[in-house]
Amino acid sequence: MDDDPMVRQHLRTILSSSAEVEVVGEARDGAEAVENVLRNRPDVVLMDIRMPGVDGITATKEINRLAAPPAVIALTTFDSDSHVLSALEAGAGGFLVKPTPAEDLLNLVKVAADGHVVMSPLVARRLIAHSTRSDRRRDAARATVATLAERERQVPACLGDGLTNSEIAQRLFLSETTVKSYVSRLLVKLDLTHRTQAALLAHQAGLINDQG
Repeated sequence: MDDDPMVRQHLRTILSSSAEVEVVGEARDGAEAVENVLRNRPDVVLMDIRMPGVDGITATKEINRLAAPPAVIALTTFDSDSHVLSALEAGAGGFLVKPTPAEDLLNLVKVAADGHVVMSPLVARRLIAHSTRSDRRRDAARATVATLAERERQVPACLGDGLTNSEIAQRLFLSETTVKSYVSRLLVKLDLTHRTQAALLAHQAGLINDQG
């Protein structure tokens, strides 16, 4: 989803080169993106953040209100911390910059389709540093986690450390099934879309330091 036809063609060429990826639609703005998702029900959406009319962040919010929404990956030439944070808070499951090499782009789309978070470590570190500098976000995050029981706070702290369900189970001496249940309930309780948002919340609230 991009307002530049050359960028859309470039992405289509890359994605269509893999037999495992099918391009089912493209859009020039956020409104068309939402329409495409409703019509074609893709597994993954590459969403440009800055588009005329309805921008990518607004479109991402709309898509994530749908039942069983696709994974939305924010795709832009702008790697500003504020853009990354806004996209993830809107429900994007990851963030990529447009110069991502073709092979990496293909692999990351497949990773997103499997339900995993897509974000470079460098972007993740910058994002966490930016988000924890905001007094408003920090205070809001602390108020949110204050509603959680001790065990519930440990789970997002583990997510903030980038642990998988299996690794969380080992750290907290739980079964992997129990961890999955905790994560699912936590997302519902905190009205979060995915694990990335829970991890950000943990960093903003200082839960990672609490674990240290």
